[in-house]
Amino acid sequence: MHIVLIVIGVVVFLPILYVVLTYNGLVALRNHIRDAWGNIDTELKRRYDLIPNLVATVKGYAAHEKEVFERVTQLRAQCLASRGAIRDQAASETQLVDALQKLLAVVENYPQLKADQHFLELQRELVNTEDRIQAARRFFNGNVRDYRNKCETFPSNIIAGMFGFESQDYFSVRPSVREVPDLDFG
Repeated sequence: MHIVLIVIGVVVFLPILYVVLTYNGLVALRNHIRDAWGNIDTELKRRYDLIPNLVATVKGYAAHEKEVFERVTQLRAQCLASRGAIRDQAASETQLVDALQKLLAVVENYPQLKADQHFLELQRELVNTEDRIQAARRFFNGNVRDYRNKCETFPSNIIAGMFGFESQDYFSVRPSVREVPDLDFG
């Protein structure tokens, strides 16, 4: 009789234990994603803080490139205000990266600007920030991958569906600048 009760207890208890552990694992992964997004958001704000200084420095040398400056400024404001879906934020960030690359292409026409110490320091800071954004993006996307795997594989996908765990999007944005060019004046 005791063996029957033990078997019934195990048959009832193990599935409940599995559901609880799977649910808690999904919640933990979802929280890791939120935390990782906070890291990306911090680095993006750091980039946004650099942009006005970068624009002002370039504007001092290339004032007639008004359209490029206005576009970068407009997209910075748009990205700064964006709090929607990750997919939408990635699209806005991609536009900002394109505009920043155009701004940096303008610099190529101004050797004095390329040699300006303030500009070089801003560019170094932008490269550093871009590296940090990419590292945070990789960490975020790794968490999204783990979460999606758990939500999509059997039998944990049943628990995910029962409790409304929704799929998460990856964040994919290329860096606006990769490295500070070495200037050789010799």
